[in-house]
Amino acid sequence: MSSRPLERLPTIRGKLGATIVVAVAITILISYALIGFALRNSPRDSEAIDALALARRIASGEVAEPPAGAMVVRRTITGEVTVEGENLGVLPPDTPGRVPRWGVIGNNVWASIPTDEGGSLIVLYPSPTRGSLGRLSATLGFLQSVWWQFLLAGAIAAVIALVMTRWLARGMTQPLRDMADAARRMETGDYSTRVYTTTRDEVGQLAAAFNRMSRELENLESSRRDLVANVSHELKTPITAIRAHLENLLDGVEEPDAETLQVMLAQSERLGRLVEQLLDLSKLESGDVPLRREQVALAPLVSRVMSEIEVASAGRDVHVASDLPADLPQIEADAERMHQVIFNLVDNAVRFTPEGGAVRIAAQRVNGSIEVRVADTGVGIPSEALPRLFERFYRVDPARARDGGGTGIGLAIARSVVEAHGGTIRAESRLGKGSTFTFDVPIVPPVGPETTNTNGRNA
Repeated sequence: MSSRPLERLPTIRGKLGATIVVAVAITILISYALIGFALRNSPRDSEAIDALALARRIASGEVAEPPAGAMVVRRTITGEVTVEGENLGVLPPDTPGRVPRWGVIGNNVWASIPTDEGGSLIVLYPSPTRGSLGRLSATLGFLQSVWWQFLLAGAIAAVIALVMTRWLARGMTQPLRDMADAARRMETGDYSTRVYTTTRDEVGQLAAAFNRMSRELENLESSRRDLVANVSHELKTPITAIRAHLENLLDGVEEPDAETLQVMLAQSERLGRLVEQLLDLSKLESGDVPLRREQVALAPLVSRVMSEIEVASAGRDVHVASDLPADLPQIEADAERMHQVIFNLVDNAVRFTPEGGAVRIAAQRVNGSIEVRVADTGVGIPSEALPRLFERFYRVDPARARDGGGTGIGLAIARSVVEAHGGTIRAESRLGKGSTFTFDVPIVPPVGPETTNTNGRNA
């Protein structure tokens, strides 16, 4: 069935119903033709009875001459044969006895009755149900004789097929209608609607994919709202502080001394740092920042980070140490970006480690990568917070993080940088025991001749 007529139907149920009804109608017509052809010989008994009646009428003298196309054969008791009427070129078998008989010879029907003289009278004429044209006419004749039975059976079959189609199509298309309703709700910003189905077919798979998409959109919408709220808060805090000091200076409440200007400068630096980090994160996530990959030794990079952390956390009794093997291979990375990752992780660990605690930086080779770990003895992170730890502006303890000057996007930047290098980053933690942040980056691939082991043989 062409798809063009189906395109005019507005619903899938209508299309399925029309398709199945047409298929049922074609099947019924083909079945009728086959049944009629198979039963085309059912009128043969009627033809034999007609031939037998004609033979009796000829024997009784009611019919003086054989009808056109018929052949009459008379057999005497002595075996003499007399042929009257049309010569069909065949002779029926001898049928001795006093019982009427009938049968088929070639394309002809014959009937034989005994005569009073002891012989027999046989009527032979062509059967309309023999031959190619005869079979076709016999088939049509049979269908015409029982057309109303076939029509009734076809109508019942079509009604049953239509009812079954509507019932099956309703269950098949219900998830599609639910998805259409959910999509209309999404247009208004409602991403909480889900499509429920128990089928495992293509429609069920589509419903499952739609539910996954709606969950992702709901999470993205929630993240967007959180991002707007957090950015607004982070921007508002330094701006409000700077404005308050400026108003005090204008009103003469404060003097433009070094202390006041230092506070304003710190707030402006915090504002600038937040804007830079936001721009940096946006570029990293969009892939607009090309990585200047080079061979980087990890030990000097860690030493530099430790020196910067020591200056930034001056006055805090937190011990920062490193434990890197001397034979650690170089990594293939952007040195500045990798410095940013390590600094963010170590700074975050120091920030949340109480006085007298320790932060340890370690690394080891794992297959084709270097695995770097930053472990602390801080307060730990609840298990329910670990999955969201690398989201933008997510804080386990918002009040404490803001008091410490954190922007809440350092870990998000670290994740983007590590993933841009083809690695992964993860966190493990136990409350009251501390946390461990682990990431991996690929090592520099070997170049030049094959490396050799200590025995001088090819590795």
